[in-house]
Amino acid sequence: MGEVVVQFLGSGDAFGSGGRDQTCIYVDCPDFRFLIDCGASGLISMKRWGVSPSAIDAILITHLHGDHFGGIPFFLLDAQLIAKRTRPLVIAGPPGQESRIHAAMEIFFPGSSKIQPKFPIQFITLENEASTTIGPLTTKAFHVLHPSGDPSLAIRVTCAGKTIAYSGDTEWVDALVPAAQGADLFICEAYFLDKKVKFHMDYATLMTHRAELGCRRLVVTHMADDMLARARNLEAETAEDGKRVVL
Repeated sequence: MGEVVVQFLGSGDAFGSGGRDQTCIYVDCPDFRFLIDCGASGLISMKRWGVSPSAIDAILITHLHGDHFGGIPFFLLDAQLIAKRTRPLVIAGPPGQESRIHAAMEIFFPGSSKIQPKFPIQFITLENEASTTIGPLTTKAFHVLHPSGDPSLAIRVTCAGKTIAYSGDTEWVDALVPAAQGADLFICEAYFLDKKVKFHMDYATLMTHRAELGCRRLVVTHMADDMLARARNLEAETAEDGKRVVL
C-alpha cells in the first residue's frame, strides 16, 4: 500500500504563539495529497517546507475560523494566477464553507471570487457521523463544541490502510472517542496545560481520557505559550512546524 506521511506545516494557534504558523497539516498518501485545514499562513507554510500547492488534491476543513481556513483564498489565487493550475481540487468541510470562502475572497481581494477558475473545484459537505469518499480517502466527520458560525468538526481519514484523526478545536466531547478509536495517529488540540477554557481542550483533560481514545499514536498541537513552555516535560508527543510522522 505504501507509506503515508503526515507533516505539520503549521502547528500554531490563531495568535502566533511561539512564532508558529497557523494550522496546516499535509498528508502524502500514495497518488493522493491533501491538507487538513489551511490557516491564513498556509500558503507560506507550504512554500517554506517545499510542498507544491499544485500537487494538493483536496483540502479538508475542520471549522471556519481564520486560523483554520483563512489560507484558502490565497491558495486559490495562487492556483489561478501564479501556478496556472489545471488539476481538479476538492474542498470538503462544514456546510457553510463555499459561501464563507467566497466572502473571505471578496474581503481580501474584491472581485476575486467572481473569476472563473481554469481548474475544476468541487465543494463537498461533511455531515455529522457520515462517511464520505474523496478519491482514495474515506472520511468521517463528528460534530464538536467550538462555535465558528457553522458546525465545527473532528475529522477521521483513512487512506492506504492508515487512519488519521484530528480533533480540530474543541473542548472535550465524547465524539472524540469514535473519531480517534483505532487511529494510527490522533492529532489533538491541547491549548493550555490545565487551565479550563470554554470551547478549547486542555492537556490535563485530554490525558484523563487517553485510554478511552484507543489511538496508536497521539500528537498534541495548537498550543498556547502556556503549553509551549512546558512541552519538553509532557507525557504526550507534541507537534512543531515541519515535523513529519511516517505511518
